[in-house]
Amino acid sequence: MSRLVNEITNMGMRTFARINHAELAKEVGQTLLPTELIIFGNPRGGTPLMQAGQTIGIDLPLKVLVWQDHPDKTWLSYNEPTWLVKRHQLENMDQIASRLELALAAMALKVTNNNIQSSRRARL
Repeated sequence: MSRLVNEITNMGMRTFARINHAELAKEVGQTLLPTELIIFGNPRGGTPLMQAGQTIGIDLPLKVLVWQDHPDKTWLSYNEPTWLVKRHQLENMDQIASRLELALAAMALKVTNNNIQSSRRARL
C-alpha cells in the first residue's frame, strides 16, 4: 500500500482517501481478509471526462482495491478507464481514457514489481 501511495504521488496525482475495509469490519464484530481501497486522481485527467458526461463522476476519482485472498496472495484491482468511458457512453474520450489506462497499468506494474495478473482489469 505504501508503494502504491508513493507511486500515485510520483505520477502527479493526489490520494483523496484510503479506506481499510478490514478495520471497518472489526468495528462491527466481523472479520475480513486485508482489503483496502485507495481513491486518487488528478483534475487534469478527470475534468475532461466529466465535461463529456457528468455521470462518470460516480466513478471518479479513480479507485484501486488492494486485497488479499486466502492463500495470502495480494491483488490489485481497478476499473479500466476505457470501460468507464463506454459505461457512461462518452463520445470522443477514447484517447484520454487510453492515456489514463496506460498510466494505471504502469503504476500497477511498478508497485507489484512487474508481477501483476489479470486482476488489474477487474470490473467489480
